[in-house]
Amino acid sequence: MSRPFFLKAIAILASTLCAVTAFAQATPIKFQLDWRFEGPAALFLTPAAKGYFKAAKLDVTIDAGNGSGGTVTRVASGAYDMGFADLAALMEFHANNPDAPTKPVAVMVVYNDTPAAVMVLKKSGIKSPAELSGKKFGAPVFDAGRKAFPIFAKANNISGVQWTSMDPPLRETMLARGDVDAITGFTFTSLLNLEARGVKAEDVVVLPYAAHGVKLYGNVIIASPKLIKENPAAVKAFLVAFAKGAKEVMANPAAAIADVKARDGIINSELETRRLKLAIDTAINSPNARAEGFGQINAGRLFLMASQVSDAFNTKNRVNAEAIWNGAFLPTRAELNVFPAK
Repeated sequence: MSRPFFLKAIAILASTLCAVTAFAQATPIKFQLDWRFEGPAALFLTPAAKGYFKAAKLDVTIDAGNGSGGTVTRVASGAYDMGFADLAALMEFHANNPDAPTKPVAVMVVYNDTPAAVMVLKKSGIKSPAELSGKKFGAPVFDAGRKAFPIFAKANNISGVQWTSMDPPLRETMLARGDVDAITGFTFTSLLNLEARGVKAEDVVVLPYAAHGVKLYGNVIIASPKLIKENPAAVKAFLVAFAKGAKEVMANPAAAIADVKARDGIINSELETRRLKLAIDTAINSPNARAEGFGQINAGRLFLMASQVSDAFNTKNRVNAEAIWNGAFLPTRAELNVFPAK
């Protein structure tokens, strides 16, 4: 073997060993979404696709979910290290499982305002929450909007509502057919689903909870106590990389959908771009979020929400607001400056 060839072989071997060592040092994090690979999932899939998690020495795997309740349970069980879930679902888990050995905590707010809303057809004549009393509602039993409806009802003096339960795919169909007068759901989910069933957007009246006296937070990033205790640096690194990706997603939602398409090739890119934009406009880049700051939480709102969830969800114990939030891992103010210029 010639000396130049030998030296080249040694260099290649050294480079390979360095790459293997770097990968071995990466912290593995299993992350569970709240739902399928739809538009809003770009918030996590884009930083993964751009290599931001990898650059932070994190080996992040992202899986689809089937509801916030399931995400909270799986992080609590140790099956996942972190996740994306509705804050109310996290509160409910804490209050109903006081003896659970591990309870996930929220470490960053993403949906500053709950996306939950009541939707009715314009032809019903209903224009305001006050006209919902005595109406027939439809939603899955685990729907976030349905579970929080008592808070919305109290804020708007609504009474006498009757509920019909169904699987998620039937919710918008039943409203379109007139089987129910109203439905609850996330705006960016149900509104687009109604359009897919032939209902024009202008024929739907949307009554967002956030616009009618309900100041609940929406989805947050949650982390397991085990990860927080054993590797707090990894939690902070994840949030920094996420914020960097979220900034790019909000700046160019259409481009970010390509990262969702890479995970689920059958999605309708145009539809999911609209869904992502709706999520950004209604829940992420909202006036409340701009006032409080991306990722942050307002103590007054948090404690009020804890009390409201305790009552509305009829939990076994009162929600302890202090136990469900840990803001110690939030990125710097500069790193959280992710909102597009007005």
